[in-house]
Amino acid sequence: MSKTIAGPDGKPRCRWCAATPEYLHYHDTEWGFPVDDDQRLFEKICLEGFQSGLSWRTILAKRQNFRAAFCGFDFNQVARFTARDVTRLLKNAGIVRHRGKIEAVINNAKQSQKLVKQEGSLAAYIWRHEPVAASLAKPQTASTSAVSIALSKDLKKRGWKFVGPTTVYAFMQAMGLINDHVEDCVIRIKSDRARKKFKRPK
Repeated sequence: MSKTIAGPDGKPRCRWCAATPEYLHYHDTEWGFPVDDDQRLFEKICLEGFQSGLSWRTILAKRQNFRAAFCGFDFNQVARFTARDVTRLLKNAGIVRHRGKIEAVINNAKQSQKLVKQEGSLAAYIWRHEPVAASLAKPQTASTSAVSIALSKDLKKRGWKFVGPTTVYAFMQAMGLINDHVEDCVIRIKSDRARKKFKRPK
């Protein structure tokens, strides 16, 4: 089976983006493009945690609801959430109502604040874990890597939750730390260009 499928413009794209209409725009404009904004990085790692055991389609469809529920994923605001907020969020039908995952977001917001004080920014810390291209598996053939395992381990050591190696690898794919578009995908070239122009945060 081919790893690509023709998009609306007739050009090849990663086959997974045809699974549902919501995926195409996400695939073409977000997935694999480098991000250095702390808030967006925090949002994505939280949403990947919520996805655990579910489909990305479920999370993507609820993304605006998640943003509204968690103050746009401003971790300085989320870090101030209390048990009352957890109770409120558990009643919010617009998000995934999983106590452990909700509490993990609040916990991870607090850990993000500590990390920023220690490392300068969430982006600087994350991008220090960008893998060497030669060490990567062929696109979309792996769900973890040595780097995702190491980053997961370090985050857990720092007190983060719901950041297993598979979750971290999916986060790295999405945030452009690796370009995992398949070789023939028309967006792979755009992602490569964006990565070449991207100024790694320090």
